[in-house]
Amino acid sequence: MSLNTLKSNLAEMYRSFKFLAIFLCLSGIHNIVCANECSAYKIKPKIVIDIPKWNKDVIQPHESMELLHGNVVATLVDNYDINTDITYVEDGICVSLKSVYATIGYNDFLVKIDKRHKKNSCSYNAILNHENEHIDAYLSVIDDNKVALHEALYAAADSVMPLFIHDAGEIDWAIEKLNKELQSHPDIILIKQKIHADEEIKNKNIDIVEDYSELKKCLK
Repeated sequence: MSLNTLKSNLAEMYRSFKFLAIFLCLSGIHNIVCANECSAYKIKPKIVIDIPKWNKDVIQPHESMELLHGNVVATLVDNYDINTDITYVEDGICVSLKSVYATIGYNDFLVKIDKRHKKNSCSYNAILNHENEHIDAYLSVIDDNKVALHEALYAAADSVMPLFIHDAGEIDWAIEKLNKELQSHPDIILIKQKIHADEEIKNKNIDIVEDYSELKKCLK
């Protein structure tokens, strides 16, 4: 086989491969071919985590509660907004995760105190002081896990590969898919589980050492 014949055969093989790649992309079978094409546009993600401002409400439900115990209902929020980079390539568009702006923390505490304690009375304030300790415990959980949260979110974001889409009409779908992939990453799931476990441990420790001496003085 002559050199010219070999070159001609190689050129024909290249054209055939390129046609096949385009066909696979356009037919939707692009997990390998088009993903590889977009992998060159992967970006090291920027991570920003904000802790939300929190609010506390104190109520006295109509239903009876334990006389010596109040209750705190804590609302944990974790919202993830992502920015993406859009790159137009020969056969479509590559959508890459560029940055993550997350809001993670407690934004609302609802304290419940039995209605038999008159508002601002000695016993009411004693129970409120105890429940405030639980609120401090919740807030400290986020502080204790700041570094772990950042590391988990970075690992998750860094694992998200760019998506190939055929046209601009699919950009919103791609952004939503990237965000879902981010939030379903094992590191995100594990850090959320750790936060809930830390909540339980800290709250139990507060109740273990509580002797209700302040409250008992009020009830004499």
